[in-house]
Amino acid sequence: MTKTLPLFIVDVFAEQKFAGNPAGVCPLNEWLPDSVMQSIAAENNQPETAFFVRDETGAADYLLRWFTPTQEIELCGHATLASGYVLFNELAHQSNTIRFRTMRAGILPLERRGDALWLALPTRMPEPLENVPNALLKGLGLLPDDLQIVGNKYFAIYESAEVIAELSPDMRELRKLTEMGVVVTAPGRDADEDFVSRFFAPGMGIDEDPATGSAHCLLVPYWAKRLGKTQFNAMQLSARGARFTCELDGERVWMSGKVQPYLKGEITVAL
Repeated sequence: MTKTLPLFIVDVFAEQKFAGNPAGVCPLNEWLPDSVMQSIAAENNQPETAFFVRDETGAADYLLRWFTPTQEIELCGHATLASGYVLFNELAHQSNTIRFRTMRAGILPLERRGDALWLALPTRMPEPLENVPNALLKGLGLLPDDLQIVGNKYFAIYESAEVIAELSPDMRELRKLTEMGVVVTAPGRDADEDFVSRFFAPGMGIDEDPATGSAHCLLVPYWAKRLGKTQFNAMQLSARGARFTCELDGERVWMSGKVQPYLKGEITVAL
């Protein structure tokens, strides 16, 4: 038995096409077997592919899951914004709000405010890292000013954006951290840029993520405490480049960025 499914690819947090972070979006009428969704994500070979179905329980509008080319993950900001873009612009979602229910990240609200899409993710404040893995230090190559941790992410703070831009991690060492990602950050380069970052996760199948919404769940509360403010302009200094507008709202981080459509088509899979 074969099934034909819609597939979209969009660039998120992107000032122009071929920037930001690409995400696959595959709307479904019902869940496919996990192995099939993982195979689709691997074939797409995008940093993440999002799959969603209607939430028949009424707790939210849609159920949402994300897969990298190698595994399912607990949270992905840019692929959630990509899913919202597809619902609003391709699938005629009528309301200006969408509520996504997820397996491990709770319910994620997304709003359309004029031409902009805003996504709220739960905050996660980093804590001091007491036992530093040798693979982390070897992988980064350059000793950071401070090392912290939250959930499945190490958090390395450096003194300047130039250091972040020039950082050249040893992915073989970082891959030894298995399912841990590494966020690196520093103050911004001018008055219009509050902080910069990059994100590495070779153990999860992504050497460097071009734009990482979930990392800003910890970046924003950290920089809010350090800078004494709640609204931020941020850049992720990947090769593709990504721009974020963020706001700390209690226990949530609202984030927005431009979305650029790239591909719309169909795929055929065997079930």
